[in-house]
Amino acid sequence: DLNGTVTLTQKGYWKGKIKAGAVIIAGRVEGDVVSDGRIEISSTARIVGTVTGEAIAVAEGAVVEGTMQTTAAPGPTEFVEKRNNS
Repeated sequence: DLNGTVTLTQKGYWKGKIKAGAVIIAGRVEGDVVSDGRIEISSTARIVGTVTGEAIAVAEGAVVEGTMQTTAAPGPTEFVEKRNNS
């Protein structure tokens, strides 16, 4: 359990549970990812396990084999489309 941010880089690999205040995943995780805050899953990430956090951001191309669960109270979410649809 860490209070800060854990970052797993693109070539990184972790087997087991990751639990931290914030988590950024760009590599491969075999296990659960838990955060009291935000979890960012980049396009190069591959996670086999449960992802639980207050807010979860998943980039296009990321692979999550498991369940994603948010712990924040439900409320309005603003989404800004950044892709060009031309």
